Amino acid sequence: MYRIITVCTGNICRSPMAQYILTKAFEDAGLSDEVSVDSAGTTGWETGRPIDERAAARLKQADLLTADHRARQFEPAWYADRDLILALDMDHYEQLRGAAPDDGARNKVRMLRSFDPKVADHGPAEQGIYDPWFGDEADFDVSWNLISAAVPGIVEHVRAQLATH
Repeated sequence: MYRIITVCTGNICRSPMAQYILTKAFEDAGLSDEVSVDSAGTTGWETGRPIDERAAARLKQADLLTADHRARQFEPAWYADRDLILALDMDHYEQLRGAAPDDGARNKVRMLRSFDPKVADHGPAEQGIYDPWFGDEADFDVSWNLISAAVPGIVEHVRAQLATH
């Protein structure tokens, strides 16, 4: 099983949105038996809370239901358990890479939008998705669009990884 984790600050907005969008994309690609996606936050601020209602509403528009989501904090053991660690913004990327126990773990950390062809050739500082929590529904639409633009690249990357193993 190829394991992916998406990571934002509190695990109530961006990372669960990415988790559910990616899970559906892997189902649509016929890879749901080979790939699992989960999510976490770099902090424990929201641990145990459900997904933000605005994120849930945006996902529900695509028939992605999130009632079972509960926020949790990224655990160091997951560096070994995950094949790909997707940071949603630059601060998450720096925290995850800085806390990685070795180069192998550090190399698993990528910016989610590094798979978006529009910004793939940019540095991590230009690949972030700002936190929609501070905004309104339109900000969640922006997050949806930015995450969605990277999904085909992530699916192809994982498909290639699975083919080599």
